[in-house]
Amino acid sequence: MIKLLIDERIKQSGLKKKFIADEMGINKDTLTNWCKNRSMINLNQAVKLADILNCKVENLYERE
Repeated sequence: MIKLLIDERIKQSGLKKKFIADEMGINKDTLTNWCKNRSMINLNQAVKLADILNCKVENLYERE
C-alpha cells in the first residue's frame, strides 16, 4: 500500500494549494483528493508537483 505525503510536503513548502493547482493546470479539488489519499497521482503529475515543491518524487509518498 502507498500513502501519499503530498499534504505534508505542501505544508512544508509554505505554498498555497491554489497556487500549486494553477501551476499544475489542475483544479484544487484534484489536489485535495491527492492530499487526502482519495485518488492517486500519475507519474507525470508527480514529477511536476515535485518540481514545484522543490523535492524528489520519492518524497511525495511512503510504502505502508
